Amino acid sequence: MSDLRAAVEAVMPGVRADLERLVTIPSVAFDGFDHSHVATSAEAVAELLRGAGMPDVRIVTAVGPSGKTGQPAVIGRRPAPPGAPTVLLYAHHDVQPAGDPAAWEQPDPFVAVERDGRLYGRGAADDKAGVMAHVAALRAFGDDLPVGVTVFVEGEEEFGSDSLEVLIAEHRDLLAADVIVIADSGNWDVGTPGLTTSLRGLVNAYVEVRTLRQAVHSGMFGGPVPDALTALCRLLATLHDENGDVVVEGLVRGEAAPLDMPEQRLRDESGMLEGVEFIGTGRLVERIWSKPTATVLGIDAPGARESANALQPSARAKLSIRLAPGDNDKAAFEALKRHLEARVPWGAQLDVTLDQGGNPCVIDATGPMFDAARAAFTEAWDGVSPVDMGVGGSIPFIATFQEMFPQAAILVTGVEDPDARAHGPNESLHLGEFARVCHAEALLLRNVAAAWRP
Repeated sequence: MSDLRAAVEAVMPGVRADLERLVTIPSVAFDGFDHSHVATSAEAVAELLRGAGMPDVRIVTAVGPSGKTGQPAVIGRRPAPPGAPTVLLYAHHDVQPAGDPAAWEQPDPFVAVERDGRLYGRGAADDKAGVMAHVAALRAFGDDLPVGVTVFVEGEEEFGSDSLEVLIAEHRDLLAADVIVIADSGNWDVGTPGLTTSLRGLVNAYVEVRTLRQAVHSGMFGGPVPDALTALCRLLATLHDENGDVVVEGLVRGEAAPLDMPEQRLRDESGMLEGVEFIGTGRLVERIWSKPTATVLGIDAPGARESANALQPSARAKLSIRLAPGDNDKAAFEALKRHLEARVPWGAQLDVTLDQGGNPCVIDATGPMFDAARAAFTEAWDGVSPVDMGVGGSIPFIATFQEMFPQAAILVTGVEDPDARAHGPNESLHLGEFARVCHAEALLLRNVAAAWRP
């Protein structure tokens, strides 16, 4: 065990340097961005896997349900020794857009900068550190891997994974595994590891309201004639009660793990302004992990500065509904549609269209492979046992893995901590925790090999 810890420590300087190089590639898969950077990122990941001793590395794409060819993913494989299991290690190499550069405390979000033991940069945590945790474990073992390993690094997770299900189906034989490690979550806190056992699902939808054939004078017609923007605002307000709980009938509500989140911690993590109150009822972890949410992501309407004194004929909003574990995205969309259709004011015309959906998941984290994981985390964190935790975000493809590989144990881990600020300005990675994650993954591969009983 001390030899494995030393081996991980020995490779960490190179792992850190390669992580910083990955961060410099602005691999944003969103429409409107230069996707040549995503291709460059895939090539860089492929080279890292080849350098880590994987004899079979390929870059693959697939055509998703939208009819578009997806962004490149990387699959690297190293066969299992006789009688040993195969472990699939997942991460993604695409990142969120950086947003407003002025909101970052560094000149370039795509140049990694260390401050106070954290590495700042877009993708430094989500999820290029996940990629490098896999590489670190491979480098630590060298030619002595005790299990077969398949590394699967996706290229469009942040943009909705449109082609992922097709990609998995087309390469099912390559990706088949006994244990699947999803390195795209986080830990409970700095110094306390976590195993993610539930994630919420997702329904994004567009809601358009129309009241007029064209914009008209607000003074000449305002009063009896409704404008679409006011109608839309009234309609969106029906999604919550006075406490802030979602009131869409048919959405599932559940219970969360027996953990308590301090209010001040959530205020600090979220950046809530002074005097702003929490919304909803129940424990904070329930509101984040096991109850539905309804968020207005954006509205298509004239901006305040350029708006005319006119009644708007149409207005459109994009909604994001997070689904509690146990719900279904198709049923949830229909429930949302019924709710809005029943409450649209003043006879306004309404269209509700689905943008994307994804199912929540619950993982039964029991059995020898999960015991192996918990032991690995406890050792890497010097005796601190991991907690079972939920996550408010969504990784819909986990449900796909559960369906396609029902016999595999799925372990959802990650590198993030409460201060990582993934998706926001000043995203960062706690370097001390990252070293523990890399050590834990190497220990996990060792423990899985020891615990495996075919």
